[in-house]
Amino acid sequence: MHPFRKAVEDRDERAITALLAENVVFTSPVAFKPYPGKPITAAILRGVLRVFEDFRYVREIADPGGRDHALVFTATVDGREINGCDFLHFDEDGLIDDFTVMVRPLSAAQALSAAMGAQFERIAAEAAAEAGAAAERER
Repeated sequence: MHPFRKAVEDRDERAITALLAENVVFTSPVAFKPYPGKPITAAILRGVLRVFEDFRYVREIADPGGRDHALVFTATVDGREINGCDFLHFDEDGLIDDFTVMVRPLSAAQALSAAMGAQFERIAAEAAAEAGAAAERER
């Protein structure tokens, strides 16, 4: 089992964040433009943990070189079953530098969009706090 899969299935937010590269880019299934950076990506993933119910990975697909992974999942959002896939790319240090999510069906994607939209003020505040803490550590 891939360490990211284990971290998500264990709902281990620290382990999930530790697997993200500083320059990770998160591409949402419901937002127009990608979100660059570890603080916002980690905050979005915490938001997803809050809105997904009955989440489970059902398949794991990896390229022979180990730099690309696809993790197929199912979950429920606001009573709608959602099927999706996390596409992960890993940098030379083994950290996720590209994270793209695709989901279906449309009604579930719309429920996900609404649920995450309701979380977004909290997500933005968490990301800002993380970015500030990271800047302080660098000083």
